[in-house]
Amino acid sequence: MSTASLTPPASLPDALPELTNDDLGRYSRHLILPEVGMEGQQRLKAARVLCVGTGGLGSPLALYLAAAGIGTLGLVDFDTVDASNLQRQIIHSTKDIGRKKIDSAQEKLNALNPALNVVKHDTMLTSANALEIFAQYDIIADGTDNFQTRYLVNDACVLLKKPNAYGSIFRFEGQASVFATEEGPCYRCLYPEPPPPGLVPSCAEGGVLGVLPGMVGVIQATEVIKLILGKGEPLIGRLLLVDALSMRFRELKLRKNPDCPVCGNSPTVTALIDYNQFCGIAPEHAEATVKNGIPQITVKELKARLEDKAAGKDDFLLLDVREPYEFQIAQLTGTFGGKLIPQNDVPNRLAELDPAQEVLVHCRSGARSQRVAELLKANGFVKVSNVAGGILAWADEIDPKIQKY
Repeated sequence: MSTASLTPPASLPDALPELTNDDLGRYSRHLILPEVGMEGQQRLKAARVLCVGTGGLGSPLALYLAAAGIGTLGLVDFDTVDASNLQRQIIHSTKDIGRKKIDSAQEKLNALNPALNVVKHDTMLTSANALEIFAQYDIIADGTDNFQTRYLVNDACVLLKKPNAYGSIFRFEGQASVFATEEGPCYRCLYPEPPPPGLVPSCAEGGVLGVLPGMVGVIQATEVIKLILGKGEPLIGRLLLVDALSMRFRELKLRKNPDCPVCGNSPTVTALIDYNQFCGIAPEHAEATVKNGIPQITVKELKARLEDKAAGKDDFLLLDVREPYEFQIAQLTGTFGGKLIPQNDVPNRLAELDPAQEVLVHCRSGARSQRVAELLKANGFVKVSNVAGGILAWADEIDPKIQKY
């Protein structure tokens, strides 16, 4: 096992804080490790680490950094705890449902380590505030779950020369690396362009094994600690791939791209940009009536049309493209004579549908139904619309008894 010396983050202070008697007792198992020792524990105490997100990845990441003796831990989050979070976001508990995640997380972290200085940034991370927030820390740990924020975190880290302990998860698979160091590649070197909007489903759409973020988050915490100590071989220039279903780990070598627009020899991105626009995400306040050529209808409009259909005043097919197990969890009351064809089965079951009939497509949140609507239109269906927001919007705006998942 390598114990090679590294250069700790330049922003760590030269004068390291003294360890108290309480510190000596609490971190005794660290102190007897030659790779940590007194000086290493002092470095941990002096370190300032920012966790972007207190969800699936941020939960184990923050807990283990707090336990390790990090002196200052910043948290960026603006979300609230939902029951569906508790399957994987272990820093929160049932009594926290409805609370701000950042408050719930701080409570657990200080219960674990009262000496930890928790700095709360109760805000959405944006191009307007990222540089100001990141500048206060030595290392940034990216626990985000969307592409626009990952690119934002990456670019801010490169511009400020802050290491980025990266992790991501989906279903049974995860990734981890260390980006934005002087000698290594950045996230854009690996992914120069984001995927088209809707191509990669979110964890809410595709699901995630509850223990997987624990595995990846702990890897991120390990990388943060190694960087602070200046010991070992961090995941710089390496992408660690985790397959929890087969329990296999693979590694890909990464190279710094000399033509990278952010960290390359002649960077063209020298300031933070509009990352929603970069990733093709429409502004949240904009309620599009047409998206990629597909008309969008609201759940209120759907409700009115269903009532007209029940009265014999309207005629259309309501197509549900969720999976059968999702249909068992929640469905529009009475199904209104709709049809269930899972998204991946639609291409092979087009013959069951009438191209001349109007089709309203819905799913859990509106993402899969949008893709199916585009597929139907490409295959000659004359009148196709997407139900924006799907079952979740129906539960919020029409029938709160519908089970959200």
